[in-house]
Amino acid sequence: MQGAPISSFIDKYFLHFNAATLLDASIAYKRHLKKGGKMMITLAGAMSTAELGKILAEMIRQNKVHIISCTGANLEEDLMNLVAHTYYKRVPHYRDLSPEQEQVLLEEGYNRVTDTCIPEEEAFRRLQGHIYNIWQEAQLSSKLYFPHEYMYRLLRSGVLEPYYEIDPRESWMLAAAEKNIPIIVPGWEDSTIGNIFASYCIKGTLSPSIVKSGIEYMMYLARWYQKNARDSSIGFYQIGGGIAGDFPICVVPMLSQDMEVYDVPLWGYFCQISDSTTSYGSYSGAVPNEKITWGKLSASTPKFIIESDATIVAPLMFAYILEM
Repeated sequence: MQGAPISSFIDKYFLHFNAATLLDASIAYKRHLKKGGKMMITLAGAMSTAELGKILAEMIRQNKVHIISCTGANLEEDLMNLVAHTYYKRVPHYRDLSPEQEQVLLEEGYNRVTDTCIPEEEAFRRLQGHIYNIWQEAQLSSKLYFPHEYMYRLLRSGVLEPYYEIDPRESWMLAAAEKNIPIIVPGWEDSTIGNIFASYCIKGTLSPSIVKSGIEYMMYLARWYQKNARDSSIGFYQIGGGIAGDFPICVVPMLSQDMEVYDVPLWGYFCQISDSTTSYGSYSGAVPNEKITWGKLSASTPKFIIESDATIVAPLMFAYILEM
């Protein structure tokens, strides 16, 4: 591993407990790709605001990621960081904020995500006018697209380029748009841009029908999985819990049990980074073996759960994987 400092460091020191699982999961991820496998990454939480794009974009460019499932928040927050980064406010003492101090942040136009405050005017409103134009254009031409396709159209139009405030190579959405990789965005309505779209529909200026639904996302994913699983084992790398992971992992039992498609390959690799400890009745805290009973993983699928902070674990794993 000479010339690969992060890999060498992890190989030497990450030997036990969660650290050892990180190493084992990284090695298995690399092995999965070397055997010709493909990988889905799911993004929960606020990974885009945590600037995971700095390294995730390179993972995408180097073909270490082939499909992404994410919340609507992660879809839009990467673009917000791209166009309004200098306006963000960091609050390192966020644990000590009083309700009154939180109210002041609101009045100053900031929405807080842990230690990072998103500037509403520069981030949300800077995108709003441009995305509205693209929605309106679709409506006038009777076209309909998925939420991520509208974001791709926005990026490819070039209208945001004058606002770029970070190196574009650190935007995972730009990297994904350049590669045109599939993105699944379940529950997109539960996001700021989704809320903005709903407001236009309520006002009657846009029609809900121009945005494809979650059911259509499942159909889209099912077609993608069937096509790609013919020749490649598909892995599942889950950051956090919630709908970003719950929705796409179900495509396999949906195909085999509900569609009654025989010989649907199960997911060929599984790793979850979660700070949700194992507990009864908690989906996000369920151990991977439980997924065997649901027809998602097999007894022989390489399975890992790293109970730690994804903002620490994911960059380390991605760096290790990139040093192949």
